[in-house]
Amino acid sequence: MANILVLFYSKTGNTAKMADLVREGIHEIPGHEVRLHPLADATADDIKWCDGLALGSPTHMGSIPWEMKKFWDEDLADIWGDIDGKIGCAFASMGGWGGGAEIACLQLQVVMQNFGFLTFGVTDYSGKQFTLHYGAVQAGEPREDREKESPRRLGRRLAEWCSVFVDGKSENHPCASGKKRFPWK
Repeated sequence: MANILVLFYSKTGNTAKMADLVREGIHEIPGHEVRLHPLADATADDIKWCDGLALGSPTHMGSIPWEMKKFWDEDLADIWGDIDGKIGCAFASMGGWGGGAEIACLQLQVVMQNFGFLTFGVTDYSGKQFTLHYGAVQAGEPREDREKESPRRLGRRLAEWCSVFVDGKSENHPCASGKKRFPWK
């Protein structure tokens, strides 16, 4: 059974709502232990515990907030090299469309990659013209179905990859799942 951590930093609550939706998506694939942690409550032991990590943050000036960077730079410095090979993905909120959330997702992935995580994007669409190629992104609070489906789909994909690579369940490979990947088709 894979251990999956949804770790997030949220200032206004929008990223926290996305984190909960990511957790919902993980639960669509049975057989995982899932923990949801705000960054303030997280420790290095949480990162050691997980096999898969969904990492989320708001966008701050087109980047990630210093609180998130500090956690990885300082709180996890002693375990660098010890957490190599985990699976990671990213999600981010922003104040308005065009606010840089995809850049924040890429930066979260770069941070994880520096610790040896295998990171991924998702080719699926959660609605017409609504993708999560670099991670789930949202302007403000997720309200519409496609906005809620995006983080759910990211969580489901993380659970699928953990199921395949950690638990050896090839039947849960995303391309074998039979799930509709493009809702308008």
